[in-house]
Amino acid sequence: MFRILFVCHGNICRSTMAQYVLQDMVDKRGLTSQFAIDSAACRNDEIGSPVDPRTRRMLESQGVPCGNHIARRLRRDEAADWDMVIGMDGENMRDLKRQLPSDAQAKCFKLMEFAGQSRDVADPWYTLDFDETYDDVVAGCQGLLSYLGIK
Repeated sequence: MFRILFVCHGNICRSTMAQYVLQDMVDKRGLTSQFAIDSAACRNDEIGSPVDPRTRRMLESQGVPCGNHIARRLRRDEAADWDMVIGMDGENMRDLKRQLPSDAQAKCFKLMEFAGQSRDVADPWYTLDFDETYDDVVAGCQGLLSYLGIK
């Protein structure tokens, strides 16, 4: 089983988008039972909040089911529960380095690395460009599946 946790600042836009995009890709390949996918926040700003309505609309417009995820904070003690912890930007990666045990650092990746790029996934909370974020998330998730050896 592949256990993947996506993280971003507040866990209402990018990480939830990645969670649902990857889940949809996995489901469409008939691999649901081979994956555990979730998301969490690096910061406390949005803890307890639902998926951002603009994220939900973006996913639904693309035919990607969006569940009822509620923003939650990454816990230090859950690092061992995940094979990969995937951040969206440099700030998330710095937060992961501070928040997770040192032995968990090797399982931390930035999403766009899987798309062959070093840049960040822009935060649509600030850019208001949910289309661009969606395109980046799709490219990153497709690259992640390829990295895992899944076509």
